[in-house]
Amino acid sequence: MNVIFFIVLIEFSVLLRPDKKISELRNFEELGIRKEFVLGLNELNIIKPTQIQNEVIPLLVGSTIDLVGQAQTGTGKTAAYGLPLLQKINPENKVVQGLILCPTRELGQQIATQLFRFTKYSEKIFTEAVFGGSHITIQMNALKRPTHIIVATPGRLIDLVNRKAVDLSQVRTVILDEADEMLSMGFKKELDEILSSLSKVECTWLFSATIPHGIKQIVKDHMKENAHHIVIEPKNVVNKDIDHQYLVCSDEEKLAKLMQLIKSEEGIRGLVFCRTKAGAQKLSKQLIAKNVAADTIHGDLLQKERDKVMRAFKKERVQILVATDLAARGLDVDSLSFVVHYHLPESEEYYTHRSGRTARAGKKGISLCLVSSAEVNQLKTYEKSLNIRFSQVN
Repeated sequence: MNVIFFIVLIEFSVLLRPDKKISELRNFEELGIRKEFVLGLNELNIIKPTQIQNEVIPLLVGSTIDLVGQAQTGTGKTAAYGLPLLQKINPENKVVQGLILCPTRELGQQIATQLFRFTKYSEKIFTEAVFGGSHITIQMNALKRPTHIIVATPGRLIDLVNRKAVDLSQVRTVILDEADEMLSMGFKKELDEILSSLSKVECTWLFSATIPHGIKQIVKDHMKENAHHIVIEPKNVVNKDIDHQYLVCSDEEKLAKLMQLIKSEEGIRGLVFCRTKAGAQKLSKQLIAKNVAADTIHGDLLQKERDKVMRAFKKERVQILVATDLAARGLDVDSLSFVVHYHLPESEEYYTHRSGRTARAGKKGISLCLVSSAEVNQLKTYEKSLNIRFSQVN
């Protein structure tokens, strides 16, 4: 009797300890992730779960609930839904069991790559990414191989289904990533068609930075009434390894200031964000004229042109990539030293997304804003809402 009372007293005292938060006590194994996947995470230097991973993974592992997760880019969503999805896959059953829908080719490739990396020490789980702008016959041939998970843009997936190149009849789990972006790109009809055609789905997980009317309608029409809702506030999503800086200058001085940064260290590589396509094209030409290996990526480029630019950037033939916000969604490039906001973004969400292109995989990075004196107040708004601090540089 005394022993039982002593054990209960110890457990009760642990519950009362004010100095430990539950999230601090958790690692991925404690969240329910199997050891073979944790080994893959460790190799990627993903050790401590982010907030969304802490909250979402225990809900999804081993259950068939529906989930709506509201979170910005850079929160760790891919691992939050990807790891529970991988644990639901039966590797011995050579059929498509999981479907991930996303807005862009770049994001689809990034998701597929991450899932592949997570499974390095597990049984073979095969993921195939399919998207528009690439030869459909190549993708059709790829899908003839055993495939457990498909990552797809909605339009290309419907095309493949209509050609009977893919069988979705055994899909049990469907995920919508960056759902609001898919709606803004005009995929509402395609999403309704795909979701309505899946007859054996046990759980649907939707992730979106915002929840506009169209998203609410998808939740109402295609998800369970008791779907769980998780909201990750913007103040919790900015990578702590990013050094946020600003430099006050006029529009005429911006190019010279950017050149100072580029020349400050040999081999330094980065992304420069402009608000418009015209602005990005102009800046890229100005940098090239100053013998900087630069190129630009924007929404009007053909897919093959985007691919060519990104190959050159990833192979370090291009030192500085000038981009617009929409074109840069899903970009995943290693070893970027900095991000420069040549023009401030239109929203806090885009600041988080832009900044998150640097300081990846545990590395440090700089996010530098080139602003007028009048725009400094906007940075103070970011500080308050995103829980970050800017330092002024000369």
